[in-house]
Amino acid sequence: MAGRGKSLGSGAPKKATSRSSKAGLQFPVGRIARFLKTGKYAERVGGGAPVYLAAVLEYLAAEVLELAGNAARDNKKTRVVPRHIQLAVRNDEELSKLLGSVTIANGGVMPNIHAHLLPKKAGGAASSKVDDDN
Repeated sequence: MAGRGKSLGSGAPKKATSRSSKAGLQFPVGRIARFLKTGKYAERVGGGAPVYLAAVLEYLAAEVLELAGNAARDNKKTRVVPRHIQLAVRNDEELSKLLGSVTIANGGVMPNIHAHLLPKKAGGAASSKVDDDN
């Protein structure tokens, strides 16, 4: 029977290569395929779906990790902690929208002081602006 099996007289068997390495990805394509099948998201799962999903997840992870690394460097730290991930996600408009309802454990809150609580600046420009309005 011809087809997918090993041919009889071909010599040394081929070394197996993972679908992740074929796609040039770090995320596990096979594991994602298994999760898609066992998760019952659909009756059937195409061959390209886990590859595409792995690529998207890898891109998102790399994006968050890069921004968190920049936040860690800004805070003069060499290790990324949840606070840096929180700062990275909340300062990026698109990631903040994607993860808007997500709580990051030990992430803290964004630093924010309301404008009314800040001390008023003393000077001629501020007082003349107030006088012009009246």
